[in-house]
Amino acid sequence: QVQLVESGGGLVQAGGSLRLSCAASGRIWGINAMGWYRQAPGKERELVASVTITGRTNYADSVKGRFIISRDNAKRTVSLKMNSLHPEDTAVYYCNVNLKTLPINPYDDYWGQGTQVTVSS
Repeated sequence: QVQLVESGGGLVQAGGSLRLSCAASGRIWGINAMGWYRQAPGKERELVASVTITGRTNYADSVKGRFIISRDNAKRTVSLKMNSLHPEDTAVYYCNVNLKTLPINPYDDYWGQGTQVTVSS
């Protein structure tokens, strides 16, 4: 009933840029925070960046100054512009949206299917 469709992953050389996008659709009554997580092989999933409904952003220390998160509330999309990419940024990136499907329901986390980002040295 809720779909999160991601796009924009791929292969890029170190120092390059990529832009990830995620569009939420389906039975959505309201959206709270939106964000991006990543998981590298053998590691736990970690927060990369998030943005609240009011536009307040939060970044992992490892990406501060390089990545920019943005959202479009009308289009229900969240994007992540990744600049100056490092090989250590290689991971599967997941879109995360905290939303409710009905007014009486609590906010809950929904996840995209993941998109691979590979940064070659």
